[in-house]
Amino acid sequence: MTQSKTILITGFEPFGDAASNPSGEVARVLDDEQINGRTVVGRVLPVEFGRAKQQLRALIDEIRPELVLCLGVAASRPAISLERVAVNLDDASIPDNAGQQPIDQPVEESAPTAYLTTLPVKAMFAGMQAAGYPTELSSSAGNYVCNHLFFALMHSLDSRENVRGGFVHVPSLSTNLTQERLTAAIALGAEIALATAVDVAISGGRID
Repeated sequence: MTQSKTILITGFEPFGDAASNPSGEVARVLDDEQINGRTVVGRVLPVEFGRAKQQLRALIDEIRPELVLCLGVAASRPAISLERVAVNLDDASIPDNAGQQPIDQPVEESAPTAYLTTLPVKAMFAGMQAAGYPTELSSSAGNYVCNHLFFALMHSLDSRENVRGGFVHVPSLSTNLTQERLTAAIALGAEIALATAVDVAISGGRID
């Protein structure tokens, strides 16, 4: 199939006790916008194991994007987290929005233990930081629906040529990071990803 000049950006609906989810709002706002000559398709996915990845795969098959950027919220984090590693493990601390709570279950049977993102996350980190957006690199996307979707994304893209993708956790909104600034930060990250064929070689490791 011919690849289209589109970027797929997904966010999530609210879950738990939250009344809103900034990741879903980013996807809604960026829908039909232009980034580097590509049209953004923004979609909000359910916070449900299984159903979220099914909808994502259907969107990828329908849209045939050249870049996929999945977003989720991590309220306890101080910065936008560019995720590096997706792990083949569901271990939910709370039920999802359908009442499911998988514990110590694989995201995909007979799949690798983990995948690395194919986004140029270090270039994105450097560019977003330079623009004044609080950004960090992360090696853990958790074990809830965010990691579930991230792993399913990378497993799906592993068999597709010339499609890059990854996952970004966004923090709770604040006076320093409003919804408008968060949306602009994600748009900048997508722009950098499209413009960067080979990631930059800068240190991103942590000792903790």
